[in-house]
Amino acid sequence: METINLHAAKTHLSKLVDRVLAGDDIVIAKAGKPMVKLVPVNQPSAPRELGKDAGKVWIADDFDAPLPQDLQAHFE
Repeated sequence: METINLHAAKTHLSKLVDRVLAGDDIVIAKAGKPMVKLVPVNQPSAPRELGKDAGKVWIADDFDAPLPQDLQAHFE
């Protein structure tokens, strides 16, 4: 990951965009402090794996039961 100062980023923005699209990681800094990361808009995402968390989640039988009256009063 390369860090570029803000002035250089403004001067060479077109080249930086091309580098990011080619796979480089670029961080833009102001006064030496990292501020933003330049990333492509359409990043490919990994396909979701169905059932990955099976057995890790538990929902109580009374999950959708009405709230006690004193607690319900705070929401009305």
